[in-house]
Amino acid sequence: MSDSTASRLPIHLVLGSRNVKKCREMAELIAPPWERRPWMELIRVESIAAHPDAPEVVEDADTFAGNARKKASETALALGLWVLADDSGLAVDALDGAPGVFSARYAGEPCDDDANCRKLLEALADVPDDRRGAAFRCALAISDPEGRIRLESEGSVRGRILRELRGPGGFGYDPMFLIPEYHRSFGELSPLVKHQLSHRSRAFAHLRVGLEKLTREVAAGN
Repeated sequence: MSDSTASRLPIHLVLGSRNVKKCREMAELIAPPWERRPWMELIRVESIAAHPDAPEVVEDADTFAGNARKKASETALALGLWVLADDSGLAVDALDGAPGVFSARYAGEPCDDDANCRKLLEALADVPDDRRGAAFRCALAISDPEGRIRLESEGSVRGRILRELRGPGGFGYDPMFLIPEYHRSFGELSPLVKHQLSHRSRAFAHLRVGLEKLTREVAAGN
């Protein structure tokens, strides 16, 4: 697809995350290579990295959904483009839902996946295996260029926190999050399997239903 053709597509959608691995995963979940549909060709998806002037949004909401809405709306207003933002994280039962909305910066700033995992392992060091339950949660929000939230969805997946990191795949807490029925962590599962099971994939499965309708409506109005 040429740049001139892409610029005429109904929805030019910016992914409101500076996490390269997350953006790659989000792009695949919007238009899965294994599930291509005609309406997906009407969307041009790009990372926020293509917009160095985009503002850094302060994620100060007390819920994943609140942060997703805030990031989507503020970034869309600043860029004058459609923006999809997510907020996701890990809620550990034994820690009363922590790290929760602070998952990305659990060990402090700047965000460091390895430091976050080490801190969590230390916090759970004395917690027995049968009390290490946790959930990955994801909230998604799409804003139009005027800053209005047009679509939202959420998804979650239950698992257990391991006592060590396992597997080179994924990012964040993936290598320590065990999917019991597979006996593997998200870091050990293939991307295809993870895309079918993860909190983010479940949130996107709900979102795609509305996104197809929205895309066709926008295309019809152009």
